[in-house]
Amino acid sequence: MKNGVNELRRSYLQFFESKDHLAMKSFSLVPHNDNSLLLINAGMAPLKPYFTGQEIPPRRRVTTCQKCIRTGDIENVGKTARHLTFFEMLGNFSFGDYFKHEAIAWSWEFLTEVLGLDPDRLYPSIYGEDDEAFEIWTKEVGVAPERITRFYRDPVTGECDNFWEHGAGPCGPCSEIYYDRGEKYGCGKPDCKVGCDCDRFMEVWNNVFTQFNGDGHGGYEELENKNIDTGMGLERLAVVMQDVDSVFDIDTMKEIRDKVCEMAGKTYQTDAMDDVSIRLITDHIRSATFMISDGIRPGTAGREYVLRRIIRRAARHGRMLGIDGLFMARLSEVVINNSKDGYPELEEKKEFIFKTLNGEEERFNRTLDKGLEKLAEMEAEMEAAGSRELSGENAFMLYDTFGFPVDLTAEILEEKGYSYDAAGFEKCMQVQKETARGARKETNYMGADATVYNEIPTDYVSTFDGYDKTVAEEVMRDLVVFGEDGGELADALAEGDKGAIIAEKTPFYATMGGQQGDHGMITCGDGVFVVEDTIKVVGNKIAHVGYVRSGMLQKGKSASFEVDAALRAATCKNHSATHLLQKALREVLGAHVEQAGSYQDANRTRFDFSHDKAMTTEEIQRVEAMVNEQIAKAIPVETAVMSIDEARKSGAMALFGEKYGEEVRVVSMGDFSKELCGGTHVANTADIGTFKIVSESGVAGGTRRIEAITGANVIAYYKEIEAELNRAASVAKTSPKSLAEKIESMQKEMKALSAELESLKAKAAREALGDATSDMVDVKGVNLITKALSGVDMNGLRDLGDDLKASVGDKGVIVLASEADGKVSLMVMVTDGAMAAGAHAGNLIKAIAPKVGGGGGGRPNMAQAGGKNPAGITDALAEAKAVLESMI
Repeated sequence: MKNGVNELRRSYLQFFESKDHLAMKSFSLVPHNDNSLLLINAGMAPLKPYFTGQEIPPRRRVTTCQKCIRTGDIENVGKTARHLTFFEMLGNFSFGDYFKHEAIAWSWEFLTEVLGLDPDRLYPSIYGEDDEAFEIWTKEVGVAPERITRFYRDPVTGECDNFWEHGAGPCGPCSEIYYDRGEKYGCGKPDCKVGCDCDRFMEVWNNVFTQFNGDGHGGYEELENKNIDTGMGLERLAVVMQDVDSVFDIDTMKEIRDKVCEMAGKTYQTDAMDDVSIRLITDHIRSATFMISDGIRPGTAGREYVLRRIIRRAARHGRMLGIDGLFMARLSEVVINNSKDGYPELEEKKEFIFKTLNGEEERFNRTLDKGLEKLAEMEAEMEAAGSRELSGENAFMLYDTFGFPVDLTAEILEEKGYSYDAAGFEKCMQVQKETARGARKETNYMGADATVYNEIPTDYVSTFDGYDKTVAEEVMRDLVVFGEDGGELADALAEGDKGAIIAEKTPFYATMGGQQGDHGMITCGDGVFVVEDTIKVVGNKIAHVGYVRSGMLQKGKSASFEVDAALRAATCKNHSATHLLQKALREVLGAHVEQAGSYQDANRTRFDFSHDKAMTTEEIQRVEAMVNEQIAKAIPVETAVMSIDEARKSGAMALFGEKYGEEVRVVSMGDFSKELCGGTHVANTADIGTFKIVSESGVAGGTRRIEAITGANVIAYYKEIEAELNRAASVAKTSPKSLAEKIESMQKEMKALSAELESLKAKAAREALGDATSDMVDVKGVNLITKALSGVDMNGLRDLGDDLKASVGDKGVIVLASEADGKVSLMVMVTDGAMAAGAHAGNLIKAIAPKVGGGGGGRPNMAQAGGKNPAGITDALAEAKAVLESMI
């Protein structure tokens, strides 16, 4: 549609492409090398390395439409028509290129000339002290001075909405553009203007002029290279362009909203409470769909917990609207169809999205019912205690254990005249928030701990040049020596030093995408550096980490970089086999299988994948056979470099959360497997040799793990099994061929001996018990037998108790104690008649167990306990009579 969300997104990106910007795809919602965020929450967040100079941007002018998640105001989502958890942020960025003149002019040009907004309804704002921006707006753009609003710092807090800063680091003034939506959206006050809290003046553009470096204490220095960071909410822009009341009325969101109403049989804006649920579901299904498409799965901590909370809030509100059955996957299809134009990964991952949503919704439905049962128990306990308030701890337990929203708890309690301790609940929530916050490490501006690698000049990057070679002559550009306090740049590394060597090109593969880094040697003259690991560090550099075995290596010298070819070859076998494994899993288990993690070194491959139940033996065998079939076909492994769009169109699989450049490598193994992959591989599937799955297990809800081996490791594996088989046969005094038959025979013999032993123990116990009825006493009309025994285990005590039931009659209690190997076993049985009179086995044993240094409990008719003090058996049995008297 005209001015539709997808059209506005395309229009914005194309406009800035015409201004020599590189249009980049949205980054994943999962932050890349940034511990300060759980989820990407702004357009500039994934670009921080470019702003700080730690990485060289692909171009000095960039434009994006970035998917974002913010949950700080999640409690208000649905209650207002303003709040969202998911939104798209349009942005144009300059990394030391253009500045205020161009940024301001282009923002005005796009809004007035491209979109055709009335200039008389646009009102810029600036930071109060930014006279430069004021001059540009008035003299270059031609906006009347009286239409420009200056915002100053608060005299008390020192804060200002028009000055962007985040602790210490790059910061600067802002210039926003507001759109006057008309009096019908205003508050009616005569002084209503830009900055008013009503909905009349809507911010549609925010230019951030990053021109200072702040010390975090009010001190600022001019940056040598100034940057531009523009943020504009796509949904807000659509509200203006489509002239609708709120973000929930724009084309893409209205379609979701209408689907919710159709499912629920409701009409929007006829019932205020229904509207809250309709808006909440409309927003939350977008967040959940996009988060899952980036590989996030529901869980109990971090971003996984954020997703679980979002899904469960939406599911609960679906129930409140009366939607029957699972509905979120069906609703997600609307999101995918609306947004796949800008985010093709949604269509590619839709089966996985649907399966994840259905699984979590089913789990929540089960826990919701259990939560209702638990709340009923809590209400009964409150009634018995004469309390009208549920404790904060119990309210939190319902929330945390059963996924029970506290507002639902409060609503149910209120219907029955109860309330809950809100302060106690918030205290528990705060503890949880602090724990979650701990998952986000305290870091610098970049969200990554600063290391010595940050000190390396940014005028070059490292390039992996070892796809077809394992030896190369390269210059050692920078050296790092490690010490107790971390490390420092060095001009030389001497014998015994531990450190790292960085070069512009290297045949060493750095750990990435699951494949572990190469090992090997770097030699220069008499200097020999043993490479124990190869890693990527800040600034897109590759560090060869290890130690100097002999001699000395100097910065700036040319050296021989030699990869351990045997280890590389073994790793390649495991990596290529992993590609075959993933395709085989999708063939056998279904297209919902997605990679959730992987690890390949010279010894094994470990592959985590989405699947909600354990694989059967038959499924494992089918997958293994399918992989070995492709190995036996001797398929050439081909690699092609192409654009990310070409790769997707070719059908190549991409990985969740992986950060891809504009050009990617596509690895193909015939028609069987085609994946985006930057790792190293065999030349032909036959080089893998053979493939063996050694284990399949669960690692998290909905995630399974396979560990497998290839080549020589398979031979070693079978040799080890053969050795174990021979050893077992030797111990069983038989041949390996007859071992199974021998074990079956031994098991039958053991079973017979065990039965004979139990019979003898029972006979001995009965003989030790003797005529217990001679010791029976009457306690207020209830027959009580107490007896001390020796060497009888708990099973034996229970058997004796069953035998004695006939002797005590309808109203009887049996208390038996036995000492064996310095430990005590206690057992109490109570007949139905004795229970009717007030006797309770669990309470009785709880009272006497401390006499033998133990504890226990049980049901009214039978209970048992253990102890460590045999000397207390006599006192315990004597106490049993007194306790029974108090019960009846």
